[in-house]
Amino acid sequence: MSTPEPDTGPARTRMPADVDAPDKVAYGLTFHQLAIVAAGALTFYALWRALHTVMPGPVLVAVGVVLGGLVIGLALGRRDGLPLDVWLLHAIRHTRAPRALSTTDTTATTPYWVQAPKSRIMMPAPLTLPADAIDDGGEIHLGATRAAMVAATSVNLALRTDDEQAALVDAFGRWLNSLSTPTQIVVSAQPVDLHSAARTLSQAADRLAHPALTDAACDHARFLDDLATRTDPLRRQVLIVTRATTTDRGDHTARRRADDTARTLSGLGVTTRALNGAAVTAALAAAADPYRPPRPGALAAPDTVITGPDPCMKGPR
Repeated sequence: MSTPEPDTGPARTRMPADVDAPDKVAYGLTFHQLAIVAAGALTFYALWRALHTVMPGPVLVAVGVVLGGLVIGLALGRRDGLPLDVWLLHAIRHTRAPRALSTTDTTATTPYWVQAPKSRIMMPAPLTLPADAIDDGGEIHLGATRAAMVAATSVNLALRTDDEQAALVDAFGRWLNSLSTPTQIVVSAQPVDLHSAARTLSQAADRLAHPALTDAACDHARFLDDLATRTDPLRRQVLIVTRATTTDRGDHTARRRADDTARTLSGLGVTTRALNGAAVTAALAAAADPYRPPRPGALAAPDTVITGPDPCMKGPR
């Protein structure tokens, strides 16, 4: 009679953090790094064959040492998480790119009656955005396809038991396996304006029914104001972008997938919400400039006519 093996709990597997790292081909170098070293070696060989009869050998060796150091640094160096050669290529493109972008026609020539400056001025380049419009339902028009956003909170696995952690990871894995279209998960940190919350709480404290509640509200408002003065509070924002393909049928496929994502992830214990048009616009504006405080009110659609009050109806200033 065999004795049952003791239950050791859910199995754990350590996953490396660099799963997307390229494979090492030879000598601990990737194919990209070997290509850079080979190009440097061929360049030095060509210089040696062309100049060894007209220049002293020690000078060519010194040039080879300098060239070898540059090639090794280019092959092995990294900057801002990128290989050094890719980073330098992006730097060159950035320096040659126009400094200003415009949504208007930038191909128009200068009128004949305008005296053009003699110095060379880089004209603005056309600004091309991937999104064409955002409808009231929250769908982002990306040419022939559409996308939608889901806002979600995070889950602290460290506070859960081993069985709960395994269940959460398994549920999250089932959602990942169910995806059939490109899906993006964006986790960002944004500043929180606690001064405004403290002012709102102080203004509402006078309308509370009991003096003890008023004192507690005022004390909490002072705490928030002091916390905003001493520290730089941040909040974590999790956005999930679902996308429809050109082969999907229906005009609201992206929104339907966003609703399905919100319902599926709500089983993980997180709070999810499919964003409407105003919330998607605010999320994109905050992603473009996260350190600027949000502007009150929703933004108008591109085809909306903006009207103001009649100046004749204004009273005396």
